[in-house]
Amino acid sequence: MSGEEGLCLFEPAGRSFKLLLKVLKVYAVEKSPYQEIIFAELDGFGKALIIDNFIQSTEADEALYHELLVHPAMVLHPKPSRVLIIGGGEGATLREVLKHNTVKEAVMVDIDPVVVEFSKKYLEHMHQGSFNDPRSRVFIMDGLKYVAEAPDKYFDVAIMDLTDPYAGEAAKPLYSEGFYRSVKRILGDNGVLVTQAGSSYFYTSEYDYVAGNIRRVFKYMAEYNIWIPSFGLNVNFIIASDTLDPRSITPGDFDKRLMERGVKTRFINGGRYNGLLMLGVLKPLH
Repeated sequence: MSGEEGLCLFEPAGRSFKLLLKVLKVYAVEKSPYQEIIFAELDGFGKALIIDNFIQSTEADEALYHELLVHPAMVLHPKPSRVLIIGGGEGATLREVLKHNTVKEAVMVDIDPVVVEFSKKYLEHMHQGSFNDPRSRVFIMDGLKYVAEAPDKYFDVAIMDLTDPYAGEAAKPLYSEGFYRSVKRILGDNGVLVTQAGSSYFYTSEYDYVAGNIRRVFKYMAEYNIWIPSFGLNVNFIIASDTLDPRSITPGDFDKRLMERGVKTRFINGGRYNGLLMLGVLKPLH
């Protein structure tokens, strides 16, 4: 929208809560058969990727999201060698996965080729060359189809960097019990799954749907969340495994594994991960 303050982004953060952000500059706009993609600069948040008027990542706080999505699952596994990413078009999740020197192959699957090419062209500050890493393999296809066709017990870690479970009917199958059972099939004996799960505060029933499906599929599960300023809401993450308890790793072991693998982070460490687990799930109090 525009007005006395110039161009603004009016983002629906929750059903009854909207976020208004000032747009300082629009660098590029493209459309795909799936969505509209914008690269812009936002007042207070810097360069940002915006898809269908929803902020996906900003310079100021993308590390909060991507580090919390990736590193707890990677650290929980004793030696993650093969990693699957469903979604993650801007390449920042891939960037964080490749920080671990144990990784020999990182497969990223995204349905929209326009987002991937747009990100390669304009968002180097986010992907930091991760698409060109020899360990990376990028497939443009439906994540459901890729998982259905992948071999048994191939991956050590599966990371779901998806649109929110309430974003539309197209996203919902990727949060279903059946899909999690398919992912479990392609995970090795110490396999770990992690997914972003939307906002438990603003979309409680949708979050409970995701958490319940994962709970029915995996023996161990842990939930954590953090407020993302540019999103205007809390983002939840769920980590699960059949053999590795996400609550079993100590802050010291967490930091030791990051150090041994040469991983440097801006936010997440063992103490913060442990603290987020202790906080539990944020939901309305009424």
